[in-house]
Amino acid sequence: MLKASPQFAPWRPKIGIAPRLSDAELVTLAVMQALLGFTSEARWLRHARAHLRHLFPYLPQQSRWNKRLRRSADLVRRVLYELATDTALWSDDVWVVDSTPVECGRSRETARRSDLAGWAEYGYCASHSRYFRGLRLHLVCTLHGLPIAFALTGAKAPEREVLLDILTADPALIAERPGQTVLADKNYYGREFEQQLAYLGVRLLRPARKGEPERAGSQLFRPLRQLIESVNQTLKAQLDLERHGGRTVSGVTVRVLQRLLALTAAVWHNAQTGRPVMRSLIAFDH
Repeated sequence: MLKASPQFAPWRPKIGIAPRLSDAELVTLAVMQALLGFTSEARWLRHARAHLRHLFPYLPQQSRWNKRLRRSADLVRRVLYELATDTALWSDDVWVVDSTPVECGRSRETARRSDLAGWAEYGYCASHSRYFRGLRLHLVCTLHGLPIAFALTGAKAPEREVLLDILTADPALIAERPGQTVLADKNYYGREFEQQLAYLGVRLLRPARKGEPERAGSQLFRPLRQLIESVNQTLKAQLDLERHGGRTVSGVTVRVLQRLLALTAAVWHNAQTGRPVMRSLIAFDH
């Protein structure tokens, strides 16, 4: 794909030294790092030098790897999109949406000196009954766990506004799927919010809030709604979402994209090979 579409690669001057590690190798190694559970880049490169030199003859030093990876965020996002759209799951007519914390440091000194100041902020996660400092990953995915759209915001960003921004940022997402259904939790509420979704052609299913009458589809909601929690748990427990190690805006962004791409690649591969569980990472984590 990258040979056929060289415009996806990061910009480089026409005259210069070609990189010894190709962009395709860089993305492949980034996915392998996430799937194999290496949260330390230095430790990952030591492992790759010891066990993967027959596949990747050249491996950069940690500082060079870090710079290449940070400059490749758009490339990783593009590969993620290409893999997601290459599955039948992309056209599913039911999505689930939720947000999950992406912690970016705990100490007060880190908060004061961090390059993420102004973006990362203090927030509260009701699902885990804890306060945290960092960001939120807002994820829209299919019932099989395939990421469709996502956004990284501050911890206090309103979930409803972020969902509307996600859907309006790429009008083709909804234009290609009239009557799309979205499953959400009680935080996605409000008459004006639902009217805006209806205008976009989206049907919202969520549980009734206290004092509201029973809503349509409530009998289906509970078993299906738990799926998004399971997807978030896959990102956190198996792909170490909150152990990303990023300290700058570009660093955090590409490391979150790295994990989303790893999940997408696993779902894509399982779909292509007819595996019964699309989101299973067992075949890739050792």
